Amino acid sequence: MLIQVRKTLVEKSEKVKEIKSLLTKYRILGIASLHKVRALQLQEIRKKIEGIAYLKVYKNTLVERALREFSNKQILDKLKEYMQGSNVYVFTNYNPFKLALIFEKSKVKVPAKAGDIATEDIIVPAGNTGLPPGPIISQLNAVGIPTRIESGSVWVSKDTVVARKGEVISESLAAALSKLGIKPIELGLLIKAAYDIDAGIVLSESDLKINFDEYRKNIELAYTQAIYLALNAAYPTSETVVPLLQRALIEARNLALNSGVPLPEVLPDLILRAHLEALALEAKIREKTAW
Repeated sequence: MLIQVRKTLVEKSEKVKEIKSLLTKYRILGIASLHKVRALQLQEIRKKIEGIAYLKVYKNTLVERALREFSNKQILDKLKEYMQGSNVYVFTNYNPFKLALIFEKSKVKVPAKAGDIATEDIIVPAGNTGLPPGPIISQLNAVGIPTRIESGSVWVSKDTVVARKGEVISESLAAALSKLGIKPIELGLLIKAAYDIDAGIVLSESDLKINFDEYRKNIELAYTQAIYLALNAAYPTSETVVPLLQRALIEARNLALNSGVPLPEVLPDLILRAHLEALALEAKIREKTAW
């Protein structure tokens, strides 16, 4: 018994040394949840990030022990909030935002099981199920999916939301979705936090998520506002020099026309204006002399 205890202590000590070595080699430590992540998915993710990051499953207590030499108590306490449950630890020098995006793109759709939480609104689309009439009709109707029989097949009458994001999926709904071949559950590694050891910063899951549509809109808005500012301030840049020159040309032309300066660019217009004014004057003189 004593030998076994000593062996366990030695193994734990070796693991802590191994973690410390990794923390010295890599500047970023990521904590990713293993909740419902399947071994095959983990293997696929390892392949995708080969050469970018190193993934290893450790006991949370061992990682905590190793981190005591690389973080102060405040940061360690914050990290411990994310170290609950089953985790895989990610060691990398890669940009954590890009790494979180790789993990996000590595998620896969799987069939639902009873007790699963809907990761998004689950919608059963209208159309032919390809299934013959039978018990399936009552199964679908029991979970609120309207059906009809057409051409010897069961059809879903209309698009139907059967579960909202965050709702628990019942056994009957899971069975019905499986019959329809719908895989509504999205699984994959989720980075709960990333610790930048050099900077002493802990980034949460929400910090690592980037809304690209909103980000793109903000950049477009900033670009448009910058262009308007440069134009109004007459600040010449590669983007504004052409419209600034065009505006200057129009303003110079208008100034020359209004002041009657006979420049080659405006001389035809000046002559035309003088001709029109002469015609108008002639018309007035004729009108008065007619009396």
